[in-house]
Amino acid sequence: MSYVLGYNQYGKAEVHVVRVFRDDPTAPHDLVDYNVSVALTGDFDEAHQTGDQAKVLTTDACKNTVNAFAKEAGDAVRQPESFALALANHFVDDVPQVETARINIEAFPWVRSHGNPHAFVKNGDYVRTVTVTRRGSAPATVVSGLKDLTVLKTTDSEFHGFYQEKYTTLQPTNDRVMATAIKSQWAHSSNDKDWGASFDAVFDAVTAAFAGAYSYALQHTIWEMGQAALDADATIAEIRMSCPNKHHFVLDLSSFDLENNNEVFHADDRPYGLIEATIKRTADVDASAAYDPGQAWSEAAAKVPADA
Repeated sequence: MSYVLGYNQYGKAEVHVVRVFRDDPTAPHDLVDYNVSVALTGDFDEAHQTGDQAKVLTTDACKNTVNAFAKEAGDAVRQPESFALALANHFVDDVPQVETARINIEAFPWVRSHGNPHAFVKNGDYVRTVTVTRRGSAPATVVSGLKDLTVLKTTDSEFHGFYQEKYTTLQPTNDRVMATAIKSQWAHSSNDKDWGASFDAVFDAVTAAFAGAYSYALQHTIWEMGQAALDADATIAEIRMSCPNKHHFVLDLSSFDLENNNEVFHADDRPYGLIEATIKRTADVDASAAYDPGQAWSEAAAKVPADA
């Protein structure tokens, strides 16, 4: 029987590199903290089918490239999008057998401590994410994002009027705690931009919308946050949001002769509702090829033209 090798990729995952910017002895130090993953596709069938590794760029070389580019790429390293672009362009332009390079970066924020020029405190409020994909001669696609951004509001949230059937036991409410951990990714239609300013604008828009919008459901809040993000940056084509509902249940304190007017809650971590949606600038936007499909990748998704 003759079998066929399907879609395949390889690379180096989770190269943790920290770059300190200290070139100017009179200026405060800056730093970036990245977890970088590289995935390559191309003319590598022989490595699988015959064991011939002649065209295989080693994953160790991928790691070395990330570390070297943390210095060599200069100011491009200051933003994860521009760093990922530099890496993806290198692998496709300089390694002939590579057809596609996908770079994923997790960027861990640090903030300056008490105005000290060389002391920092890690900001664990969220992780910034980037996916850059370069296919052949086509321009690279860029997807920015964030994850683990936990937000909560103590009122201005309702949930009622939902569909009822025999298994429905949830009680409607017109005043509840709403909390979630936002995971979001947004696809850019232009790579000519100030990446830091763009991220800050989207971050501020999303958090402001969560805080300010009256919510009739987490779905409703996602819609409001997505619209705010598109308003904040005109070159974002779409934004995808994944938000678990971090339930807070009002505790019954009547056994202790205590009234509980939405003041004391049990914060439950699982099971949880998971609400996901994509908000597009126009109906014809399709940025699917720009995202990392993860372990559910398919040949069709991986080979969609970059300008589709």
